[in-house]
Amino acid sequence: MDLILHASFLPYDDAEASLAFYRDVLGFEVRCDVAYDGIRRITARPPGRPGSALVLEPPAAERGVTVEERRTVVEMMAKGTYARVLLSTGELDRVFARLLDAGAEVAQEPAEQPDGVRDCAVRDPAGTLLRIRELR
Repeated sequence: MDLILHASFLPYDDAEASLAFYRDVLGFEVRCDVAYDGIRRITARPPGRPGSALVLEPPAAERGVTVEERRTVVEMMAKGTYARVLLSTGELDRVFARLLDAGAEVAQEPAEQPDGVRDCAVRDPAGTLLRIRELR
């Protein structure tokens, strides 16, 4: 089979803050920003990567989610335990400095891991943990 990851969905609690983080801090290109049935979805992708994207949307936006389930998702977002993303870059220190300058919440400064990977971790405005791995 020939499968390619096309998009992953991440929740936001503030669309403008998430948009600013992914677009202005990380440099993602906004491909689509639409509202439908009262739900705003923002599709953004890393520059030069047309085959993959993140879709930012309100928590538990899909139909059929109960009020209780939505509340659970919002609680998990607040604790930073709902979603995680792994990004990679050849310029880890530069990216981390940019995140620091933008006031991102640091979960881990750049460090060498026991498995030989050097990475860092920050949280986006909704609490999603972003691990950023250095390409070598």
